[in-house]
Amino acid sequence: MQRDASSFTDPVFTLSGLPVSPAALVSAGVLLLVLMVFVFLAAAARSRRSTEHLNALLAAQSQAAEARLAEIVRAQAEMQGRMSSMAEIFGTRQAELNKAIGDRLDGMTHRLGTSMTEQTKATHENLRRLQERLAVIDTAQNNIQSLAKDVVGLQAILSNKQTRGAFGQSRMETIIADGLPMGAYEFQATLSDGSRPDCLVRMPNGQPSLVIDAKFPLESYNAIRDAGSPEAAKLAAQNFRRDLDIHITDIARKYLIKGETQDIAFMFVPSESIFAEIHENFESVVQKAHRARVVIVSPSLLMLSIQVIQSVLKDQRMREQAHLIQGEVVRLMEDLGRLDERVQKLQTHFAQTQKDVELIATSTSKLMKRGAKIEDMEFETLSPSEVAAGEPDPPRHVESRTGMLKLRVVDED
Repeated sequence: MQRDASSFTDPVFTLSGLPVSPAALVSAGVLLLVLMVFVFLAAAARSRRSTEHLNALLAAQSQAAEARLAEIVRAQAEMQGRMSSMAEIFGTRQAELNKAIGDRLDGMTHRLGTSMTEQTKATHENLRRLQERLAVIDTAQNNIQSLAKDVVGLQAILSNKQTRGAFGQSRMETIIADGLPMGAYEFQATLSDGSRPDCLVRMPNGQPSLVIDAKFPLESYNAIRDAGSPEAAKLAAQNFRRDLDIHITDIARKYLIKGETQDIAFMFVPSESIFAEIHENFESVVQKAHRARVVIVSPSLLMLSIQVIQSVLKDQRMREQAHLIQGEVVRLMEDLGRLDERVQKLQTHFAQTQKDVELIATSTSKLMKRGAKIEDMEFETLSPSEVAAGEPDPPRHVESRTGMLKLRVVDED
């Protein structure tokens, strides 16, 4: 037993140089347990105090929360009242705003409707004008198309020598027919030498006729225009000059017949541009035509010449009808004499009528005066001489009987 007791106190191990025995370990364990109990009891006391403090804090916080909640409830009630007031104000303002917006929209709608109506009218007017312009454009386009067809037809005509001659002949015939009366000209007439000029204009007063030739070497002129080089153009110009010389010579030889035709003849050129080209670049041809008494005329010059001939024909017809005109003038003067006599008679009737009208106006004036006196009840006795002077009404005497006015008519012879 002693050995066991001694072994209980013997050190078992050393800790930091200090011997540690089982008894020391037990003592340390008991001491540790006591410390733990004290620590637990202290912790329990602190926990209880903490719980009480926490409860107190919770109670204070609960009271503060209740107060805060009451304040929040009160603020909420106030907020609800303010919200109700604001909602009412907003409703009123919204109604006013809606009314103002509605009025503005109505005004804008009315203005927009008026503007749209005016714009629609303007649009319709513009569309109508546009349609009219489009119709004019369509008409012009149709005219251009028909003109293009005519140009194509003219090109086809000018591509053939015979048709070119017919083209110049038709232009010349149109000018002659439009400017001269029937019987004053003849197409394709036969002369005494058997030649047949294109047109023969019969001059007045028994004068010889005027010959017009419409055959023109147009193909030679077209060769000048179609020349692709200066050498070709020069050669074509020489050929054109030669053809003109030959044509002028033929006109002078066949159509200038003494006593039957005029001592000059017209060579008709169917284009103003060709006429200008001849006088500008072919002066020798113009001089030769002048020497041969052949006048080169364009459509405008031919028209002017025809107008001069027409004036001469009118002057001849007026001289032929001079005696008829004199007879008509004599009869016109007789009619004027009768008219003057009738006007004088009518003037006499008018003078008599004016005098009668003046007498009627005098009588009317007297009647008006007498009527005014009757209206004012102012009567007087007139002498027979005044009655005979032209009073329209018989005089009247006024007698007063028993306070009443009576009128008595007295006839004066």
